[in-house]
Amino acid sequence: MRRFTVAARAARVPVLALALALALALASTALAAVESDKVVSTEWLAAHLDDPKVRVIEVSVVPGVYERGHIPGAVNFVWHTDLVETVVRDVVSPERFQELAQAAGIDNDTTVVLYGDNNNWFAAWGAWIFNLYGHEDVRILDGGRAKWEAEGRELSVRPPSYPRGNFEVKTINSHLRVRLADVLDVVTHNKDVAILDIRSPAEYEGRIFAPEGFQELAIRAGHIPGAVNVPWSQAVNPDGTFKSKEELRQLYASVGIDGSKPIIVYCRIGERSSHTWFVLSQILGYEVAQYDGSWTEWGNTVGVPIVNLAGTVWGAQ
Repeated sequence: MRRFTVAARAARVPVLALALALALALASTALAAVESDKVVSTEWLAAHLDDPKVRVIEVSVVPGVYERGHIPGAVNFVWHTDLVETVVRDVVSPERFQELAQAAGIDNDTTVVLYGDNNNWFAAWGAWIFNLYGHEDVRILDGGRAKWEAEGRELSVRPPSYPRGNFEVKTINSHLRVRLADVLDVVTHNKDVAILDIRSPAEYEGRIFAPEGFQELAIRAGHIPGAVNVPWSQAVNPDGTFKSKEELRQLYASVGIDGSKPIIVYCRIGERSSHTWFVLSQILGYEVAQYDGSWTEWGNTVGVPIVNLAGTVWGAQ
């Protein structure tokens, strides 16, 4: 009996070693996708839900998804009313944003964690706005809402209430945003700035004007002259988590985007390019500005050049 016990223990040693190695490998794999202090895991967030210095914000694409269940304690920001000006096509004003942040209980030293549906499209837009208005600690939940739900984590239907925060817009980081005139200056004067179109190849080539079902359209199809194309979705894994830094570096370096010069990103209305802005600037540390006017502005503006590989003109072949 004793020999059996000793043998069993001896047999368990390599098994335990294998299990430990596997656990470390899995942990290493998990960390590979979160090699930035601007990205948090679902495990990290679950452990910090009661931290008064952490505020969770949901910014989702689909209306009503927050009300059907959200991460406990998360505040809902509605992207098309809270984070933009509804009459003038512009981002939310600094005054309105400061009021929004304070009402959410955000202080100047609060760690803000954003998440949303659709692989964090508009969570990234929210992160861009927070950075634009100078908040110092802004992070995104890796994998977003889908990963949190897939892991069976707790959801709440109760909207939270917090004491008013003291956040103030002290700085506007205007270098994070470019306008049509800035992009046109780069194009017409062949400046040493990379332009990255993150839409689908069909949009980039001009085969379609916008993804099916979207109302925001340009009268011309194609892309900004000199722009290269890496669809935003190539930056994430099947579960919506960000790819590793090395994978991301290789992905963008394949089209000449390596951080050696300033980068401008754009899409259709600025939502998808926010995701790429986050990847390039917050994970890879490149110098990146977003052209949020994007193709709906560029493609509709009189007198600006386009490249149309598909030959579509004025909505017809």
